[in-house]
Amino acid sequence: MLAIEVIVPQSAPRRWQQVAIERLEADGHDVAVAHQPGPASWPATAKAAFQFEQRLFRRRGPLLGSAVQAIQARPGKRPAALRLDLAGDAAPSDVPTIGLRFDGSSADLSAAIAVAAGRLPVIEAVLDKKTVVGLARPMVDKRESTALGTEDVFARAVTLVQSVARAFAADRLPREAITETHGLGERGRFTSAYLGAALPRLGREALRRARFRHAHWRVGYRFTDAPGVADTGKLGTGWSVLPDQGDHFYADPFPFWWRDQPFVFVEDYPHATGKAVISVVPFDADGIPGAPRVVLEEAHHLSYPQVFERDGVIWMLPEASASGKLTLYRASGFPDGWIAEAVLVEGEISDATLFEHEGMLWLFATDRDGHGSTSDTLVVFSAPALAGPWRPHPANPILIDHRMARPGGAFVLDRGGSVLLPVQDGTLGYGGGLGLCELLQLDERMVRLSPPRSIDAAGDWPYPKIHTLNRAGRLEVIDGIAAVRKRSAKK
Repeated sequence: MLAIEVIVPQSAPRRWQQVAIERLEADGHDVAVAHQPGPASWPATAKAAFQFEQRLFRRRGPLLGSAVQAIQARPGKRPAALRLDLAGDAAPSDVPTIGLRFDGSSADLSAAIAVAAGRLPVIEAVLDKKTVVGLARPMVDKRESTALGTEDVFARAVTLVQSVARAFAADRLPREAITETHGLGERGRFTSAYLGAALPRLGREALRRARFRHAHWRVGYRFTDAPGVADTGKLGTGWSVLPDQGDHFYADPFPFWWRDQPFVFVEDYPHATGKAVISVVPFDADGIPGAPRVVLEEAHHLSYPQVFERDGVIWMLPEASASGKLTLYRASGFPDGWIAEAVLVEGEISDATLFEHEGMLWLFATDRDGHGSTSDTLVVFSAPALAGPWRPHPANPILIDHRMARPGGAFVLDRGGSVLLPVQDGTLGYGGGLGLCELLQLDERMVRLSPPRSIDAAGDWPYPKIHTLNRAGRLEVIDGIAAVRKRSAKK
């Protein structure tokens, strides 16, 4: 592997820099550490704000933005073939040097300032201070928390560092710049951003949660012979809402036809337990839904129940990232009986979506990668058969992008012959919208998706913030987030 010199601040380095070094060593690189006088330490306001929010949100242990006492300098075994500048202002060198820019600034404090101000910062990996060779658009899950939002950003800084080092070692860095970098500076001070934007935002969210459920999804369905959402790019009309009692919600709908009868499998989330199960909704011949009933429950949270038939067997591939593995289930007595058949992938894998292409099976999913959000880092796996062995794509992570990393439904073949993947757009927050990406290239060398095309929510569906789209035959399903008061009953 590579001989890498990592440059960190001599004083007040941060935990994300330490974790990045540990990741590089875990990849087998020969890592040397050098010191560089870095940016001034973070202001006392930032330290106080992070400590306050860490107590408020009951987050134990150091955050990635926490200062560490020191990262010891040490030599490598070989001369460096690559330098990684994590201090932000390393001296010029003949050795190729990749540094990070947070919203255009070399100071990592800029990430905290951006999050406090309500922005989603972009991280650029810049080669020799000239050319952007890697890009990350981190998802910020808790927009009300500057500390936890900055944690999400630094998590993807670590992912990006590890990714560009792997790409450099494999000679896979882009031969042409992704874009030219533009220095934006820190764009304000932390104190003014926190007091002027972050604290009011935190207060508004506290008031909202005092009155409303944190999240309450509702499933929509329609039977139609007309082109669907994937073809038109619009929700349109004809939607009905699957009723719920208000004490739990249904989400992540996947339709499936069996013996000429339609079924919809859903995440079934009771607010009282905070742990979802998988339920099935049978429909009668008139398209009327029956009462949902639980068909799969585990000790951990379950969601995104992709149900499909292959080799004469019905399978389910639900999301179970809390278990640390992706488990395939086989129907033992459809639709109510399911048996765990095999573990396909280890890790915090979310919304894995199966696709068959050119004689291979592929899984598109997001990977939390140890820290941060579950909604911004796309990984792909392939296998010759459903039971595996499943291998990670050599270009993983394929992308880091809150706008298009996390799948939001099964692959679709549109009327023009294009293969589309519904993707969750986290620009406005989790569940903020859905887009459609065209699959441009998929092989063992490269995975390419088009930029997402946003779905127009105009129509008669009352909850325009959607994050799932699926169709089977005439039955099309979506879901949307609703504002439901905590004392609310069925609506």
